[in-house]
Amino acid sequence: MIHRDRPPSQTWRTFLANHLQQIAAADLFVVPTATCRLLFVLVILAHERRRVIHVAVTDHQRPRGRRNNSVKRFPGTRRRNIWFRDRDSAFYAWTTTAATLGIEEVLTAPRSPWQNAYAERMIGSIRRECLDHIIVANERGLRRALTAYVEYYLKSRTHLSLNKDSPFSRPVAPPIDGTIVAIPHLGGLHHQYERRAA
Repeated sequence: MIHRDRPPSQTWRTFLANHLQQIAAADLFVVPTATCRLLFVLVILAHERRRVIHVAVTDHQRPRGRRNNSVKRFPGTRRRNIWFRDRDSAFYAWTTTAATLGIEEVLTAPRSPWQNAYAERMIGSIRRECLDHIIVANERGLRRALTAYVEYYLKSRTHLSLNKDSPFSRPVAPPIDGTIVAIPHLGGLHHQYERRAA
C-alpha cells in the first residue's frame, strides 16, 4: 500500500480549465512547395476562444526577427501567461524572449501531441480545410493563403466548443433581417452565410 503525504496533483484537464484565459499554444509544421522546397509555419493559438494570435511562414527552421512580434501578442496581460510548446529545437530562439516578457513555458512530454491538442487540432484544420486543396508555389503564396484562411477561421468558422460561434463572436441575425446570402472565402473553398435585406 502506498501512503501519500500530500494530495495528488490536479489533472491536465483541470489545469487547462483553471488557466484557460492565460494559455497560448505554439507549434510548427512543414509545407512542401511545388518546387519541392520545405516552408516552415509557426502557429500561436490562444486557448480561451481558439483565437489565432500569430502565423509566420519562413524557409528557415529557426525564424529570425519575428520572435518579438509573435510573443508580444499573448492573450493575457494582467496575470501570468503560459505558453505550451513541444520540444522542437526551433523554439529555442523564443525561450529567452518569452522569459524576459514574463511568459512561462510549459514543455509537453516527448511524443505526446495530445498535451498540445489545441495547436495540433489547428494545424490539422489548416491542412484539411486549406492546404490539401491548393498547390503552394512559394513563401509569398503560402503566406497569402494562410492569411485568408486565418481571417475565415477567426470570423466565420464555427466551433462546437464555442456553441457554434466563431473565435470572434458574431451576432445571430433574426429571419426578418432578409434572405441568406453566401459569401465565398478562399476563392470559394469555404463560405460564410449572412442574412441581408433584399
